[in-house]
Amino acid sequence: MKLLEDKVVVVTGGSRGIGGATAVAAARQGASVALLHHRDQAGADAVLGEIRQSGGRAIAIDGDIAQPETSARLVAQAVAEFGRVDVLVSNAGICPFHSFLDLPADLLQRTMEVNLHGAFYVVQAAANQMKAQGHGGAIVATSSISALVGGAMQTHYTPTKAGVHSLMQSVAIALGPYGIRCNSVMPGAIVTDLNRDDLSQAGKREYFEKRIPIGRLGQPDDVADCVVFLASDMARYVTGAALLVDGGMFVNLQ
Repeated sequence: MKLLEDKVVVVTGGSRGIGGATAVAAARQGASVALLHHRDQAGADAVLGEIRQSGGRAIAIDGDIAQPETSARLVAQAVAEFGRVDVLVSNAGICPFHSFLDLPADLLQRTMEVNLHGAFYVVQAAANQMKAQGHGGAIVATSSISALVGGAMQTHYTPTKAGVHSLMQSVAIALGPYGIRCNSVMPGAIVTDLNRDDLSQAGKREYFEKRIPIGRLGQPDDVADCVVFLASDMARYVTGAALLVDGGMFVNLQ
């Protein structure tokens, strides 16, 4: 029995990185997948191709997660195609590195709207669908190790990830009576398009590898497999939790 056999999984930010890996991992575990991307048709097509090549079912929707109507449309299209929504993976996010003292107001606003407001909208839309269906569900949001530690070039980003962490704690309480579990993952230094340029700086990769007890940077699959676990019935008594997926970097003070 696959972990997500016959489940319908919605993934935002699903065309690359952690979201793309999660979409593929969910399909591998038996799920039908509806993924949201924003102006990344090539990336979405690559993920769809990988899923369909292995016999899975998947669709892709283009939309801006910062707009409330995008989440409503995403859930509606998933239901129209697959009949219901069992799992939401709220993963869409941006991380444009910038110094603090000259941070433009529009960059702060856009980061908040995508990372935090977008998470709120899609969680609300999926939760309403799950409540109407009447058989519970699972929501997993991508927070970050940055919810717990600071970053000089991430003063606009870290508050959004702390907000996602807090959102999952609160909705776990609000949605528990409907059988809907809500958890987050907190990735550490994972190699994705968000941080590829930053990690290419001289000595940056080596610095992180020395800080991580496991001795390597993470890959999107490392996070995706943890998301699948939290979405599955193996985590049936887990809600309001945050799972660090960082190779031990957070606890290493040396």
